[in-house]
Amino acid sequence: MAAIDLIVLGMVKKEPLSAYDIQKLVEYRNISRWVKISTPSIYKKVIQLEKKGYIESEMVKEGNMAEKAVYSLTEKGEKEFEKLMLEISEQPIRIFLDFNAVIVNLDSLSPENQQKCLQRIEQNAMLLKLYLEDNIHSKEQMPEIPETGKAVLQQQYQLAQSIQAWVHSIKADTENRS
Repeated sequence: MAAIDLIVLGMVKKEPLSAYDIQKLVEYRNISRWVKISTPSIYKKVIQLEKKGYIESEMVKEGNMAEKAVYSLTEKGEKEFEKLMLEISEQPIRIFLDFNAVIVNLDSLSPENQQKCLQRIEQNAMLLKLYLEDNIHSKEQMPEIPETGKAVLQQQYQLAQSIQAWVHSIKADTENRS
């Protein structure tokens, strides 16, 4: 949950935003692909952060639109943001890959089904890599995309490449054992 706090506080630190604007930025930046965050969790998180005094809302009316709450970072929120940045950056890196549950149980399947599972994982790694390639190319020439955001896309792309190569080697090993 600290990662979600940090995402929301970081966005509001840059500029005052409504919960809807935060949710749209999360979608636009594809943050939910690399941090477990959902639309309902954003709205809940905004309410929690306001109750804790990290952000404050101001009701704003734009044109004919209904009033909406726009959130900005408080001094207490600024301190929490910095605290979370330091805490999260010092945590051990954990990589949770659901497909590893399949890998550790491969020996319990027939050689044919082992290959099916590995082919599916390999295909999903390839699809992720292609998606990331497209995303990287579409955002390369966009000055409004921060370099740090582009760096995360590159990181995800390199991980996808490594997973794809790794699955390929596991496939070859299981084929040789069959």
